[in-house]
Amino acid sequence: MVSDSPSAIELELRRTLLRLEELARRAEAAERRFLDFAAIAEGWLWETDAEHRFIAFDYGRDGQIVQRPGGDFVGRTRWEVVGADPADPVWAAHIDDLQARREFRDFEYSVADANWELHHIAISGRPQFDSAGVFLGYRGIATDVTARKAAVLKQQESEAGLRYLFEKNPNPMWIYDRETLRFLAVNDAAIDRYGWARAEFLALTIADIRPPEDVGRVQQAARDRSSAYVRAGEWRHRTKDGSILFVEIESFSLDVGGRAAVLVAARDISERKKAEADLAAAEEKLRQAQKLEAVGQLTGGVAHDFNNLLTVILGNVEILGQQLAENASAQALIDILRRAAERGSDLTHRLLAFARRQALDPKEVDVNGLVARMHGLIRFTLGEDIDVTLVQDPDLWPALVDPAQLETAVLNLAINARDAMARGGKLSIETQNVTLDEGYRVRNPDALAGDYVLVAVSDSGAGMSADVLARAFEPFFTTKEVGKGSGLGLSMVYGFAKQTGGHVKIYSELGHGTIVRLYLPRAVAVAAVPAMPPVVAEDTAGRGESVLVVEDDEMVRDTAIDHLVSLGYRVLHAADGASALVILKSGEPVDLLFTDIVMPGGMNGKELAAHALLLRPRLKVLFTSGYSENTIIHQGRLDPGVNLLSKPYRRRDLATKVRRVLAGQL
Repeated sequence: MVSDSPSAIELELRRTLLRLEELARRAEAAERRFLDFAAIAEGWLWETDAEHRFIAFDYGRDGQIVQRPGGDFVGRTRWEVVGADPADPVWAAHIDDLQARREFRDFEYSVADANWELHHIAISGRPQFDSAGVFLGYRGIATDVTARKAAVLKQQESEAGLRYLFEKNPNPMWIYDRETLRFLAVNDAAIDRYGWARAEFLALTIADIRPPEDVGRVQQAARDRSSAYVRAGEWRHRTKDGSILFVEIESFSLDVGGRAAVLVAARDISERKKAEADLAAAEEKLRQAQKLEAVGQLTGGVAHDFNNLLTVILGNVEILGQQLAENASAQALIDILRRAAERGSDLTHRLLAFARRQALDPKEVDVNGLVARMHGLIRFTLGEDIDVTLVQDPDLWPALVDPAQLETAVLNLAINARDAMARGGKLSIETQNVTLDEGYRVRNPDALAGDYVLVAVSDSGAGMSADVLARAFEPFFTTKEVGKGSGLGLSMVYGFAKQTGGHVKIYSELGHGTIVRLYLPRAVAVAAVPAMPPVVAEDTAGRGESVLVVEDDEMVRDTAIDHLVSLGYRVLHAADGASALVILKSGEPVDLLFTDIVMPGGMNGKELAAHALLLRPRLKVLFTSGYSENTIIHQGRLDPGVNLLSKPYRRRDLATKVRRVLAGQL
């Protein structure tokens, strides 16, 4: 009997066909996935047989083998395609992996394409076996790493160049961790300049090379990440020996092993900062010198006017003294007037010393001998509670200086020192040969380079603050109580030093005393000054000679006339140079021209004397002035053959000077 229902065999066959169809669909889907992956893969897929010959190389989207650099690989081994020597150690190691059927990764080799461009290929492969464990060959992927190799090489070259620049840079450089501030690397210049060994550096943080007061600023700057490049400006750094460097910093943010770091270049500007400070100090000293010069000009003019007045006062006091010789009460008043006028004369003398308007008489002086002779006077003046010590250079050069003015300067310095040591102390006067070089001159614009004889007066007194020190040479500036000092002592020393052609410098600190260093010009080949013959009192009377007095100040002129007439001279007078020349041209007998230097009318005393000597070559000339003028004084000395009577003068000074000039003793 025939049945219409399928047999068991038919059913099994149908089920088998269905399974085959499902497997085919799965295989097709797997192949499509494989082809998609192969198409978008960075590299190329390959497969070899058991003899290591290529049987496939890269499946494209169309399912066809795509030929890559090296030409037709199928049927050839890799080393045959490349033309490599299997005996080459690199290839021998790779072939050994293949023979041992080991998996390998990133084996690199080079191959030229059809255009003879060299490509670098990296391959990875896995051995394949059947179900019975029989070796079938390899499957793997190949990647063209030419661009990557070039980029790595370029990066390596760049890093090598940067490393070379870092290590060989003449400026200190380092890299530090931004979180810990610890040094990660330092170059040779940093080691040389800062003094720490490399291992010591790498154990420090950037805060360790800063002065303690700058650490907070360093930490704040390290936290600032607003810019990849930071020009950090000027800093102070500390070296291993504790000295301080001024540096300019440039810093760059970078990444080191995944950590934020900073590359720093430091340029040492310590010398520049020192030069800037020296220049600023020199400019300040120059401004101070210019200020003192301006004050000196004003002071000289004031002293000139005062000297004219004091000449009149002293002259009339002396005349009154003679006229009222028998009146005791009047003599007491006259004596008070005279002493007051003499104090005024001393004051103007100090002003002229500061203003560099006094007439100096510089000579070759043994400064050691002069100071030694003053030792007793200084000890007496300072008192028993101050110990006075002399420290003298036995080979001291002679100085070209006015000895009387030097004595006054040293005594003034000693008195100033005494006033600074209210409870006693030590005073030292030291002499020494000193040569000031150009470097000193640059730092002290009011000084000249050259050889000097140094007189240094130092005390153990209270010292001066910086503000007081800056004004120490100003006239009338004093820190003493009212009535305890005129404020002209140091001003006199300053003016004397400058007019002499020297230099003066003060070093002082509160609580540590003061040193005043007086530099006097060294005397070189100075002609000996002949001794002045003594003049006895009876030689001062006039003998009827004619004196022409030329003075623009009427009171001074009248006083001089009264003195000269009382001394026995015949007197002519004029208010200016033009009027005096009229008298000289008139034929009136004139034995002596007694003329002021500073006069109105366009002709000064020196010009008048020059015209007068052309008219009367045998005429004697005596100048007078309230302060020295460059017309007759140069470099602190009277011009040769010039005779000067400084104002204010007394009757006896006038009598002696006129007599000496007429007698040819000057």
